[in-house]
Amino acid sequence: MFLTYQLINKKLIIIPFVLVVIFCGWIPLATDASSTISPSLRSISSNNTNASNNITTTATPIQHLIIIFQENVSFDHYFGTYPNAENLDSEIPFYASANTPSIDGLTKSLLYNNTNLNDPFRMSKNDSKTVASCDNNHAYTAIQKSYNRGFMDKFVESSGIVIEGCNPSQVMGYFDGNTVTALWNYSQHFAINDNFHSTITGPSLPGHINLISGQTHGAKPSNIENGVANGTLIGDNDTFFDDCSNGTKIYMTGKNIGDLLNNKEITWG
Repeated sequence: MFLTYQLINKKLIIIPFVLVVIFCGWIPLATDASSTISPSLRSISSNNTNASNNITTTATPIQHLIIIFQENVSFDHYFGTYPNAENLDSEIPFYASANTPSIDGLTKSLLYNNTNLNDPFRMSKNDSKTVASCDNNHAYTAIQKSYNRGFMDKFVESSGIVIEGCNPSQVMGYFDGNTVTALWNYSQHFAINDNFHSTITGPSLPGHINLISGQTHGAKPSNIENGVANGTLIGDNDTFFDDCSNGTKIYMTGKNIGDLLNNKEITWG
């Protein structure tokens, strides 16, 4: 797992794992549903609507919802310049559809007049191994210092890793569609969330909990140093119900999206 608080976009940097790509149904979102839906589905939809005036089904029912969750990485680390890739020689090319909508990513001001010690910079495929081995500091305190009361200007010195073979300025790097080509191709056909917000900054586990429940309160035990504060999960503690867990284990109380799906008898995994 690795993190980069690359963009320094005031909305996005507070979340270390922000990316959700959603795949909806059988029909790409950009297509004309009336031309692609099968006659059998039209018949099902029509019959269901006529069966009761109080029940209306959609013409393009969603069978499966698949979420790709970008862990420990800011949105702009992979999508900051989407849909525009540099397409340098010897790189995998990426050319976006002409009707691709814009995203809330790296503006010229953020790219070339950034208030951090370094401006954001593009990384190539050759940099991917370095990024994976130089895991930037994404602990709760480090992120708070990087955020710097909303000024968003302390990421290099607070989240950058200073060890042999690693450059702390890496925290300002980003990839484009010539390296993360698959993700950019997915985004050409399905939904992408460029404004996913979390209730808390922190490492992997709080991000996972936020994704399925919208908050991280309700952890037991309610106080663990660097792990749980007054019942709110802020750390990466192992879980109570995992046979491979070590150290002080936690479990969560309260409802999450799995509970709501179970109540509606909708399968999930």
